[in-house]
Parts: sequence; structure tokens; C-alpha cells
Amino acid sequence: MANNESMEKLIPFMNQIQDIFTKHAVSVKFDLPQIVVIGGQSAGKSSVLESFVGRDFLPRGSGIVTRRPLILQLITNTTSDEEFAEFKHTESKKFRIDEVCKEIEDETDKSTVGDKGINHEPITLKIYSPTVLNLTLVDLPGLTKVPVQGQPLDIAEQIREMVLEYITKENALILAVTPGNIDLATSDALELAKEVDPTGIRTIGVITKLDMMGEGNDARAVLENKLYPLSRGYVGVINRNQSDIEKKKSIVDAIESEKKFFNSHPAYKFFSDRLGIHCLQRILNEQLTSHIFEKLPVLRNDLGAELSNIDIYLGIKEYTLNDAETQLQALSEMHRLVLDMFNNEIGFYESDQVSKTPNGGSKINRLMHEDLPLDIACVTLADEELRNEIVGTIQNIRGARKGLFLPDKAFENVAKAQISRLKEPCIICVSLVVEKLTNILLDCTKHMFAYPKLREETEKILISHVEECEKKCKEQLEISIQVELCYLNTENEDFVDFKEAEKAVTSQLYLKGNGNARNSRNPEIQEAEKFQLMIDSYLKIVTKNITDVVPKTIMYFIIDNMKKFIKQNLLVKLLISNNKSSLTELSKQEKDKRDELFRMREALEEALAKIDSMSSLTSEE
Repeated sequence: MANNESMEKLIPFMNQIQDIFTKHAVSVKFDLPQIVVIGGQSAGKSSVLESFVGRDFLPRGSGIVTRRPLILQLITNTTSDEEFAEFKHTESKKFRIDEVCKEIEDETDKSTVGDKGINHEPITLKIYSPTVLNLTLVDLPGLTKVPVQGQPLDIAEQIREMVLEYITKENALILAVTPGNIDLATSDALELAKEVDPTGIRTIGVITKLDMMGEGNDARAVLENKLYPLSRGYVGVINRNQSDIEKKKSIVDAIESEKKFFNSHPAYKFFSDRLGIHCLQRILNEQLTSHIFEKLPVLRNDLGAELSNIDIYLGIKEYTLNDAETQLQALSEMHRLVLDMFNNEIGFYESDQVSKTPNGGSKINRLMHEDLPLDIACVTLADEELRNEIVGTIQNIRGARKGLFLPDKAFENVAKAQISRLKEPCIICVSLVVEKLTNILLDCTKHMFAYPKLREETEKILISHVEECEKKCKEQLEISIQVELCYLNTENEDFVDFKEAEKAVTSQLYLKGNGNARNSRNPEIQEAEKFQLMIDSYLKIVTKNITDVVPKTIMYFIIDNMKKFIKQNLLVKLLISNNKSSLTELSKQEKDKRDELFRMREALEEALAKIDSMSSLTSEE
């Protein structure tokens, strides 16, 4: 087991860890082992803390007095009998103890709204005295239920959230202060502590005002840990009451009165290890020391993990952009990331086989192979509509030719009208693909957020090129439609020609008319049905061609083109488009973040070195 001398250094050591982060001007984001003091208003929290020091130094009054967290570091002054205080916000300026109260009030007023508001930013106070035990506590605003005049209506919820922010942390010991003259079942402090520490392994109970419980009542069952058991038990104390304070009764005299009360009270005289302010101070010192010793390895791992994360981040982002070579290296690295991200997100670019994992490529694939055929089906005419159009076309041709009917002309007019309808869904499909592709490209530049000019220029180049690809792709598809319109290949083996259509219609009429096929229907309708069979068969051929050529055209002119462009031309265009030093200029937000990370890295390295040195002292012999 570690020797006592080394263990005594653990609380000041943890204060030094806190100071390291303060020195480097970074907030402590880690769960440092500490004692958090909570309780309702007028529970006696301030009196307990003042008793540890033996001097008045905290603000007093009605309503919310503590309006900011107070990190109180009590440090045993072993070098002299001098007693003084220091605040983090005043650096190394020394205060007399009787000056502390006003400084807390002034600093609180500077940072809180009105005279009743609260602020989450803590005040750090160090008190050096030969009479105090090493101890670090966080004093929080008293829990309340009803706002008083001048307080925000949600003040109770604000305080509750602040308290939970501290006591939810697993490394926090909870000092739950409850006055003895109320039922423990109604204790705000114990109720809130139970929410975050249901088994009571992190909670230390403090029962104050035991002298005000009334004749015949005592807290013996509580001190014996029978009523509301806590793993760390309860300690009973007697604070100065308001009358004592008004009469200027000193804390030293109050502690002496406390001793006499407990020694003479029949219910308490056998609880010497659980009563009195000195006993509480000793227990807290021991508990916090053991707690720090237990949590030190975990804390070291947390600090090390955070340092590793920072190194990884800065390793990716930290380019020393002072010369052309490093600027080119930075641009090349970020260009490579764009290419890798694009290829990974597209998922396919040489075939229509798509990964089972949904990505941008699979969405584009669905547009071409699932949505496009459905859209084409929607623009083609239904059977009845097509028949009416065929009848109208036949009538128009006969009228123009004075009774002469030209079957080829009728077929050509109707077929071309149907083929022309295919253009719109093809062009829309290209637009939707480009929309998806544009989103993919913009996602591929997100890693450049630290370099806004580079990101802007990269996106400009990529979007400009994809628009060129879109234009060429649409032009090519228009040509494909024109090719189909230019020549109707009725020699295709899948085409149903006029003779085949006539046989099919006649056969159908014969079956329906019981052998009297010739007179069963209007000859004009029969002609329309023949042409409908021909049109349907030819549209199947053309639709098959179009649904095959559209994905191929999109892949060639857009997807594969963009892949090659990003790989071969993007970096070149970036290099000739602007000054490299301008492109690699960090944003103000990123500069500020990097500065903070550098400070945090220095703090972490220093803290880890301190922990390693302490770990060697407290290691088992």
C-alpha cells in the first residue's frame, strides 16, 4: 500500500492538475475526482465550509446567495502560520480571508444577469492555512422550488441542471447536506443524489442543525445508517444559527459548543467517529484521498486517450504551410481524399453492379434502372388513348389524300409521336442523376472545412465540370432519340408487321364472332387495332433500346468522366486557379480551434507527466 506521506499529497496533486489546465487557458473537460456539495437553501452548506476554515468568508443573505459554482481548494500551509487566499481570476494576488467574501460577490455580479441570476462558470478559490486539512470541494447554488422576487421563473430548473452537471460525473463524490429539523424523506439533496447515485456508493450524507430537532427527537437512526443507507454513511454537525451569527459568535466558539452538545447528549455521546465538524473534515479528507488514489489510473487513461485524439486531428490538419512544397503536399493530400471519398460513395463506375450497402451510387443506380423504366411507362399512351390517336391519324391521312389510305404513313406518324414522348423522362433522369452527383461531390469536400477558399474553389471546379458533363450527356441522348426517329427499322425480328397484325386481329374477331368475322366490327376499328399491335411491338423495341442506352450514356458522359476528371485534372486546375498559399489559408474558426487544441495538448502532456510522477510515488511497495 502507498505510504501515508504520498497519500497526503494526492489532494494537492489533483489541485495541481486543475491548475495546469487553468494555466494553459483551457476548460477542464475531464471527470476529475472531487467532492460536490449540494443542499437546499438554508441547509447549512456555507456554514459547513466556513467551519472547515474557521473563518467567515462566504456571502450570506436571503434567497440565492451562491450564484456560481465555487471550487474551494483548502491547502495546508506547512511552511508558515500565514493564512491567505488566492483566486484563479486574479492570478497570484493574495487576499486576506476577510477580503474573500467581497471578491466573490464582485466577481459574481460581473458575470450574472441582475442580482439573482446564476452562471455556470466556476470561481476557483484557494485558501492556505496551517489549520485546514487538504480538501477540495465544489459548492453549488442551493436547491430551491419557488422563485423569489427578481429570480427567473425557471430558476429551480436552472439550478437543478447545474447541480446535475456536476454530480452526474462518475468521479464526483456527492456531499448531500440536509438539515436535521426536516424529514430525510423530503431532503432535496438526497433525492437528487439518488437520481444519479441510486446505490449510494458516491454519496456522503451530512446532517446539520442537530441541536434544532426538538426535545425527544434525535438523528441516531440516521447516523447508524438505518433509515436511508449510504455506503459512505452520515456525519452530524451543528452550525451557527442566525442568532449566533448576529451576535458575532466565532466559529471557534461554535465548534467548542458543538463538542459540548454532542458529549452531553445521551443519543450522540457514543458516536464520536460520526459527529462534529472536525470529524467531517477528516472523513472528507480521507474519502477524497482514497477516491483520487482509486481513480488515478482511469483518469490517466482518459487524458491519454484525449491526447491521442488531438494528435490524430492535428496530424491530419496540421500542415506547416510556409513554403511551396508543403502547400503542394497539403493540396495533394486533400485532393486524394476527394478522390477516395468519391469512389467510395459512388460504389460503381464500370458496371451496374452495386454494393448491398446503400450509398450515392446505389441511389443513382435506382434512378437509371428502376425509376426511368417507370417514368417511360407513364408517358406512353394507354390502350384506349393510343387507339383514338391511331383512328384520328388514319382519318387525317384519308382526308388529305381524298380517300386514299397509306398504311406506312399512318404507322410512321403514330410511332414517331410515341417515340418523341420518350425524350422527357430521359432528360429528367439525367437531371436527377446530376442532382444526386452534385450532393455527393459537395460531401466529398466537407473535410476541407478548415480551408474555406480551397473548398469553395474545389466545389466551383467540380460543379462546373459536372454541368459540362450534363450538357454533353443530354445532347447525346437527344441524338439517340433523333436516331430512333430518323429511321423506323421495321425489319427487326421482334417487330409485328402489317400482315402479322392483320392475321392476329382477324383470328381474334373470328373467335369472338363465332365464324362471322367480317361483319362483326367496324372496319375502321379493325384497322386501328392492327396498327396498335404494330405500334406496341415497335415501341417495345425502342423502349428497350432507350432504357439500355440511357444508363450507358450517363455512365460514360457523367459518372466515368467525373471519376477520371477528379483523378487526373482536379489538382492541376486547383494549382493553376489560384495562389496556393491563399487556398491553404485556415478559417478563423479553425485557427481558434487549433490554438485551443495546441494549448490542450500542452496541458495534457504536462498533466500526464505529473500523474506519472505521482503514480510512481503512490505505487505499491
